[in-house]
Amino acid sequence: MAASATLHCLAGCAVGEIVGLVVGTAFGLGNAAVIPLSIGLAFVFGFTLSAVPLLGAGLAPTSVVKLVVAADTLSIATMELVDNGVVAVVPGALNAGLVNPTFWWSMMLSLVVAYLVAYPVNLLLLRRGQGHALTHGQMATGSRRPHGPRIDVTVLAVGLAAFMCGGLLVSIADASATSTWSTAPQMWSPAAGRAPQPAPKEVHP
Repeated sequence: MAASATLHCLAGCAVGEIVGLVVGTAFGLGNAAVIPLSIGLAFVFGFTLSAVPLLGAGLAPTSVVKLVVAADTLSIATMELVDNGVVAVVPGALNAGLVNPTFWWSMMLSLVVAYLVAYPVNLLLLRRGQGHALTHGQMATGSRRPHGPRIDVTVLAVGLAAFMCGGLLVSIADASATSTWSTAPQMWSPAAGRAPQPAPKEVHP
């Protein structure tokens, strides 16, 4: 159950961070705005993944909010602290754009490290009857059987991994194409107006 709980938090954090970084890049926001935005969205999506099945089980919204905050806050906070710490120490990661390979591989690395660090935290919480043990207990005692949309966290995590791998491959291809274009010899064409002139020879006295 600890692995499932950690993957659950990881999926929510990943969705929030990706959305935050994409929004920040699209609007040209600086790191001072993007980082808090991504962290805030990570909590929102993480809490939402826990809240949906609880609401489907018939729990009152106010009870659900209190429950997911108590169950997920420590796990998500641990992930965000480690995740952002890893990205911060990777050279150029904070300023890398969406078409920069560093953006994608540093994000994947940070999420893997965050999972490894958050796993023992979730394991300890479960052994104490806290964390996701609280939400599972409430699901079992809900007023009715769960209904509505079911979120398969494993499928979501696989989809996120595929999305990030795709982003990495696209950014590598873009960087390769840009490098090839910049190093290719310039060709003269009539539209260019005139042929490239040779560099002047040095004259020695």
